[in-house]
Amino acid sequence: MRLFIVRATVLFLLMFFLFPKVGQSVEPLSVSSNNAVLIEESTGRVLYEKQAHDRKPVASITKLMTAIVAIEEGNLKDTVKASERAIHTEGSSIYLQKGEKMSLEDLLYGLMLRSGNDASVAIAEHIGESVEGFVYMMNEKATYLGMTNTHFSNPHGLDEEDHYSSAYDMAILMQYAMKNETFKEISAAKEYKSEKRSYKWKNKNKLLTQLYSNATGGKTGFTKKAGRTLVTTAKKDGLPLIAVTLNGPDDWNDHTALYEWGFKEHELVKLERKGERTFVSKETFHKGTIKDDVVYPLHKDELKRVRKQAIIKQASESENPDKQIGLIVYKLGDEKLLEVPVYPAAGKEKKTIVDHLSSFIKKIIRFDKDG
Repeated sequence: MRLFIVRATVLFLLMFFLFPKVGQSVEPLSVSSNNAVLIEESTGRVLYEKQAHDRKPVASITKLMTAIVAIEEGNLKDTVKASERAIHTEGSSIYLQKGEKMSLEDLLYGLMLRSGNDASVAIAEHIGESVEGFVYMMNEKATYLGMTNTHFSNPHGLDEEDHYSSAYDMAILMQYAMKNETFKEISAAKEYKSEKRSYKWKNKNKLLTQLYSNATGGKTGFTKKAGRTLVTTAKKDGLPLIAVTLNGPDDWNDHTALYEWGFKEHELVKLERKGERTFVSKETFHKGTIKDDVVYPLHKDELKRVRKQAIIKQASESENPDKQIGLIVYKLGDEKLLEVPVYPAAGKEKKTIVDHLSSFIKKIIRFDKDG
């Protein structure tokens, strides 16, 4: 009997620890990377993080900033001339020759697909008039984007004392860059052929080219000090995600595991549709307009716990249609998820709940009298 009880207890414990409870969220697999983050691209919501705000060397994923600044500030058809400084930059290269001329577009593909350090310096000198001038532009953009744990000292990512970023900062950089169609196209390219070369450049991002069918782009990096660094994007069933890992010896598998967990456990939920509707705010009915559908990434267990509150003021008939009259606040427990602006909508004067009830009762009374 005692042996039976021991066996039953052991079996119960095994069942308890090996199989999660119904409705319990499944945690992602542990990642090899020292720092990691997974965010949803359209909203920037963090789905998973591991020491995501630590300042670390980031190697060639620095070139994400080089690329987006060059795309925004330059012209793809510009002709760029390779300098002595560019061709002698150490590390990965597209083998520019001194005085060689190449379009900015070609250099951007060489930068992103082959991680050409020579291309990064040529781009920097062309856009910023000097490497130092371009680095200033990079740091200005980082400040604009709210990358509070970032400082760039060069356009390529080779190790320098004051060159660092964080997994989270690189994620919000990638989120911003992916809004640019030219950047998206370059990031997603598996290969590219410049008219200046007799061979194609193959993308070093194996997650995109070989390993993960849902991958849509990204950038690799490596230095001895930084280790393997990787930023990638992926999309499945309309859900776009961004993953960043720093110092990750098994980063391909890290990213695959993060994406598989992210896609399995989350979905983009439409919380509100765009258009006119009636809101209840402080026991008063208000008509208002939402200009865009409200979608937000939620874990499967979160949807039923989301609450919303409308905070809307009285709008006059002549109210400017572009002037915000209030907002809808969505919360998950005490956590504020997002705020959605509400704008005026054409309609009759707003009535309180008491006014509506009174009007309804009067209609009933009139009906009885008529009868």
